[in-house]
Amino acid sequence: MGGRQGERREQILQTLAEMLEAPEGEKITTAALAARLAVSEAALYRHFASKAQMFEGLIGFVEETLFTRINVIVQQDQSGLHQAAAIVQLLLGFAQRNRGMTRVLAGHALVHEHERLRTRVNQIHDRLEATLRQCVRLAITAGELPTELDSNAAAALLLAWVEGRWQQFSRSQFRREPTANWDMQWQVLLTGLRLATTVTA
Repeated sequence: MGGRQGERREQILQTLAEMLEAPEGEKITTAALAARLAVSEAALYRHFASKAQMFEGLIGFVEETLFTRINVIVQQDQSGLHQAAAIVQLLLGFAQRNRGMTRVLAGHALVHEHERLRTRVNQIHDRLEATLRQCVRLAITAGELPTELDSNAAAALLLAWVEGRWQQFSRSQFRREPTANWDMQWQVLLTGLRLATTVTA
């Protein structure tokens, strides 16, 4: 594992992400990770204090990548509806291209890991929902969606749909691609949002 410190850390994280793509979805140990890299476990701990810190590195990559791209989307398009569609499509496409990261986002890879990792991923989900909520509110203000639409409920629905696609992709051992039938399914979601009315007891 020659090269600079940053390059070695990146190599460890890339290998961890690759191991998360295994269809079996078995728990990853530092011993297995070290074996894959042909180094000792001690060599891993020179770059990361723990396996949890390695996962935090992956989660940090996901967070930075997604929100950097989301910021570009929001800045380039003034339509709240177009923003929401682009963000949802981004989330599906990112998962499809990064299978190991999908297991992290869906929570499958963190079942036996430290609780703080699940908390960190939950925070990403919360940020995504808040961003979608802003998009929906912008669309309502611009008349793209009905004023009766509850922006909280709409954002929760969109994120829940994305999470469902992530779960299907992970559970199917990456056979059910999250972007499959995207155009048709978005039209179904959009129709539902546009038909929204205030529900009274």
